[in-house]
Amino acid sequence: MSGHSKWSTIKRKKGKADAERGKLFGKIIRLISVAARNGGDPETNAELRNAILLARENNMPSENIERAIKKGTGEMEGVSYEEVIYEGYGPGGVAVLVKALTDNRNRTVSEIRRIFTRGGGNLGSTGCVAWIFSQKAYFSFDREKVNQDQILDLALEVEVDDIEIDEKNVEVTMPPAEFEKFKKLLDEKQIKYSLAEITMIPQTTVELEGHQAEQMLKMMEQLEDQDDVQNVYANFNIDDQVIEELTTGQE
Repeated sequence: MSGHSKWSTIKRKKGKADAERGKLFGKIIRLISVAARNGGDPETNAELRNAILLARENNMPSENIERAIKKGTGEMEGVSYEEVIYEGYGPGGVAVLVKALTDNRNRTVSEIRRIFTRGGGNLGSTGCVAWIFSQKAYFSFDREKVNQDQILDLALEVEVDDIEIDEKNVEVTMPPAEFEKFKKLLDEKQIKYSLAEITMIPQTTVELEGHQAEQMLKMMEQLEDQDDVQNVYANFNIDDQVIEELTTGQE
């Protein structure tokens, strides 16, 4: 499992989502507004459709979703956001990719750079780590709560890149275009997943432990807490138990 996916899965299980800090809705609203620039109809705009799906999974009221769409299409006045991607390195040379939606590039890059520096890393130039990551649809399941064979059978109905099974999880990766189809199959069968997202999967990983592992997880926490940041991807590999222990320590 990639560092970001492992971190996201464990953090979600522990209830450490941004919703606890009142930030998730604001980030999703930005995401919907930017996606709606390419059309306010989710039937013909896959990016908007996925953003709305994320909003509904997090119980965002329908009126909030509608307002965000109208701001994006120009039917309502609102702040104009642009997508910015930052690349850099964390402790131990971990590759870090940050996607943000901002109305002020100078403010955002200054804050992102400060987080990297304080975390024992450094902000890099465009293209320095992006090549390590590939966009994929990713699903993770708690092995104790699902029928493993049922998941494997459903995976035969879509194009799958990889299936990994360990003591705790069943993980399925596939092309982004297969995300909605596979998710619909899971929902129809009422199969619960720990994490379902279109994410960036690294080709290689960097093993971290001890102080560097702690530094990396703190950096992830601080980057994800930053208001303009939508997603953070990293290619670290830290033992699950260590992540759980360090995450508990940050609560």
